[in-house]
Amino acid sequence: MPVEPSNTIAIACDQGGIDLKAELTKDLVDNSYEVLNLGTDGPESVDYPDFAYALAHAIKDGYASRGVLICGSSIGICMAANRFPEIRAAQIHDALGARLCREHNDANVIAFGGRVIGVETARDCLKIFLNTAFEGGRHVRRVDKLSNPE
Repeated sequence: MPVEPSNTIAIACDQGGIDLKAELTKDLVDNSYEVLNLGTDGPESVDYPDFAYALAHAIKDGYASRGVLICGSSIGICMAANRFPEIRAAQIHDALGARLCREHNDANVIAFGGRVIGVETARDCLKIFLNTAFEGGRHVRRVDKLSNPE
């Protein structure tokens, strides 16, 4: 049975994101979030879709309310997560994107490229992502279409 998903953030990465994942995990814990660590934790080569899928299932099944994904570029892991209708993952590089993905798209997963974003920028983006509400209004219809393409 899921426990308090509203305060639980799932985090997962491939080998290209282990250093950034460690930094962001510490920040989440320091800010009183529960963290669901879905791996990986070592430098061995792994397949990023496996970690994106694990995070998507954690959100879908109610074990976490939001997620953080990291691979080398953020492209592949974000694409994999977005295969699930319950997931709205956004590949983020800056504060504006972090704010808009929440306000306009109700993103529930933020994706970073461990090899292309600095730690401080990622920290700022994550903080904005977690503290920005969905605007609703005209955006609701559009967001609904993301989960129901038919």
